[in-house]
Amino acid sequence: MFLSLIIPAYNESKRLPQTLERVFDFLRAQPYEAEVLVVENGSSDDTLQTAKRFEGAYPHYRVLHLDARGKGLAVRAGMLAAVGEYRFMCDADLSMPIEEVNRFLPPQIDPSCDIVIASREAPGAVRYDEPFYRHWGGRVINFFIRLLVLPGFQDTQCGFKCFRAEVAEDLFRHQTFQGISFDPEVLYIARLRGYKIQEIPVPWYYNGESRIRLVRDTLSLIRDLLTIRRNARRGVYDPTH
Repeated sequence: MFLSLIIPAYNESKRLPQTLERVFDFLRAQPYEAEVLVVENGSSDDTLQTAKRFEGAYPHYRVLHLDARGKGLAVRAGMLAAVGEYRFMCDADLSMPIEEVNRFLPPQIDPSCDIVIASREAPGAVRYDEPFYRHWGGRVINFFIRLLVLPGFQDTQCGFKCFRAEVAEDLFRHQTFQGISFDPEVLYIARLRGYKIQEIPVPWYYNGESRIRLVRDTLSLIRDLLTIRRNARRGVYDPTH
């Protein structure tokens, strides 16, 4: 299996059918073998039943169910259950068109690269239909991420990232955060390990149904960033931990 596409899904019953159809159509046209994992985690709607209705629609499609909530928890479960040489996390809203996926993979990416992350801020990226306040709110969040744990990155929070299999298995086994702070935590561990990370610009389409709560989530994230630093000092992320 060359590629595993991991889609965390919480209360996504409305968007998931169109997303899966687009994903399956795209993958059927590719020369490589790929699997799709939908990880449903504690939805209050019928996301799980919706995902299961697509079983059999694509040869390598699986649905994982978790009772607990948290995007980080869902991504971690998918990454560790996947079998692909490359493991790609993909938001269910497809705010980055699925056709961009091949830009994260060899031969378009140097095979020596361990992680490729989508960026809405790197030179060449284009944002569509995003309100001014959301853009600058995101920049505030990224400012604190750069200041406290990840200097040098333009955008760590875009929901599209690709990991080599052995790198994913190493990093996600050491992940501790279950919510949105898992992104900077995983990338922080990757830097500690010396993994090569590339940030590439993508076209990104704003989704008005985003669940981000700017003030509350920013304050929570700052607390978590400080915890990441404390975890590192305590050796929580050491390979033998």
